[in-house]
Amino acid sequence: MVDQGGSRGRPTLSDVARVAGTSVPTVSKVLRGGTDVSPSTRERVMDAVRSVGYARGGKTQGPDADAPAMIDLVVNHVHGTWANGVLTGVENAATTANVDVVITIAREDGNWVSRLLRRPSHGAVVVLVDPAPSHFAALEAARIPVVLVTPMSEPSAPVARVGVTNWDGGRSAAEHLLSLGHRRFAVVGGDRTHLYSRARIDGFRSALDVSGTPPCAVVHGNWDRRLAAEAVAPLLSAPDRPTAVFACSDLMAVGVYDAAEKLGLRVPEDLSVVGFDDVPEASWASPPLTTIRQPISEMGAVAVRLLLASSDGGGAATEPPRVDLSTQLVVRRSTAAPR
Repeated sequence: MVDQGGSRGRPTLSDVARVAGTSVPTVSKVLRGGTDVSPSTRERVMDAVRSVGYARGGKTQGPDADAPAMIDLVVNHVHGTWANGVLTGVENAATTANVDVVITIAREDGNWVSRLLRRPSHGAVVVLVDPAPSHFAALEAARIPVVLVTPMSEPSAPVARVGVTNWDGGRSAAEHLLSLGHRRFAVVGGDRTHLYSRARIDGFRSALDVSGTPPCAVVHGNWDRRLAAEAVAPLLSAPDRPTAVFACSDLMAVGVYDAAEKLGLRVPEDLSVVGFDDVPEASWASPPLTTIRQPISEMGAVAVRLLLASSDGGGAATEPPRVDLSTQLVVRRSTAAPR
């Protein structure tokens, strides 16, 4: 720990205030999630907390100390069956542990941390959200443990996380299509920067490379059905079009269906399609979609169990746990041997 010119030993609120250039009451207000603080002041305080290594003392025991514990589920949206699957897993595991769940939407202003600090939260399961370094600092200062579910980029601080074997899933998709006899492929990735999209693409490419198959074309649909259809359409209309497409989500795979239909291509007679996720829409598609299943609800449940173990003092290991749940190929009617 670096001495910032203040007290020796454990950093205090005064140390944070001195580094942030503000008062102790303002620092205390920020760490309680107060709303009457400007964004710039809040950011300075959070940066100072991280700089001096401040950590608040034990949990405050209020009049409701005997009430069930509460955790936050932090998500960037609650739309679609994927998000609902995670929510189901979180709720089931929390109910089993007699823990209440509050849903917090992480908007672009970053104030979700302040809202969380205003509640007696025992921790946060953070889904598809990348906390900034200042967010990690404030949560650590408040002694609020965090578990990330499928982080989009490499976390800026050591933190427990839950995900799936994305690379293996991409490889399984390629091996399935290769076993059917396909040799011309395309991949529709999600966001170019997302770790899990890149891992799925890399796994697919690896299987092609091992088999001696020429490299595949890669386009990006940003996890959107319409954008996926627009991105893949030029490849499907080319003279040497792919006979099989791997989409890094089921929603984008349905976009591939849309593009194929507009071009007069039939699935799977003219084009085989494999998705990723196995959300309910995969089995509803026409024809039902071959996909890579990830255990969506189980990810939420595992994250809650890791979080509660950490808040109970079971997370004292030097290295935060990382759990990658297995993916599985689910074969339906969207894949067949090429004509």
